[in-house]
Amino acid sequence: MPAPSRDLTGTVVAVTGAGGGIGGATVRLAVEAGARVVAGDLRPEGLDRLVEELGSDHVVPVVGDVRHEGTADRLVAAGVEAWGRVDSVVANAAVGFYGGVLDQSADEVELMVDVTLKGTIWTTRAAVRQFRAQGDGGDLVVLASVAGLLIGGGKEAVYAATKGAQVNLGYALDRELRGEGIRTTVIAPAGVNTPFAAADGRFGDGDPSQGPFMEPADIGGAVVHVLQQPRRMRTELWTMWSLAEQH
Repeated sequence: MPAPSRDLTGTVVAVTGAGGGIGGATVRLAVEAGARVVAGDLRPEGLDRLVEELGSDHVVPVVGDVRHEGTADRLVAAGVEAWGRVDSVVANAAVGFYGGVLDQSADEVELMVDVTLKGTIWTTRAAVRQFRAQGDGGDLVVLASVAGLLIGGGKEAVYAATKGAQVNLGYALDRELRGEGIRTTVIAPAGVNTPFAAADGRFGDGDPSQGPFMEPADIGGAVVHVLQQPRRMRTELWTMWSLAEQH
């Protein structure tokens, strides 16, 4: 018989970078699975659309910049204030610029490091503090990339470095926290049909909208599936490739 799924009804999930793409898809699928969601993003427009679509009973928006530690603290606090707890935190926010190692400006390099790496660290720290206060475990999900698995392309060295750091952070957190019932999962997709993926020439002349690249809901569905796994099991690393790509 198949393993029973963990029911997400009434659980509280916090998602960064939730205003669109993979983050927005994750919010929608988590709500569909019965969860209540704290949706964080730098810009309010995407969050407003989620609240309008899904309802304020299911989604609480938090506008803020993940580069600042206080944003992560506010994200978690919003879940506690609205629903009394936070059960899962998804660190999805990231920035990528593509080109040779000298093609990005200093500001672009700093933005990638600050958003993708530091933002993930602040988010996980806020989550762990809350999980420990609750005392009954929790889930951390880090949205990384296959670019961080020693196979980064020739036009994404700095981006690959930030994603590799996320992968290593996730593995180390798994070893640190699993004894407390806190599961850490790294999800590392390849090309996904989002404006993020299509920007700055990551795929050269290729257009991810022409497929068969993965869609945001494919990755969001993986996040929800991980959260629905029975508490006795965990997924350390989940890599995903579209049929359009070789690796």
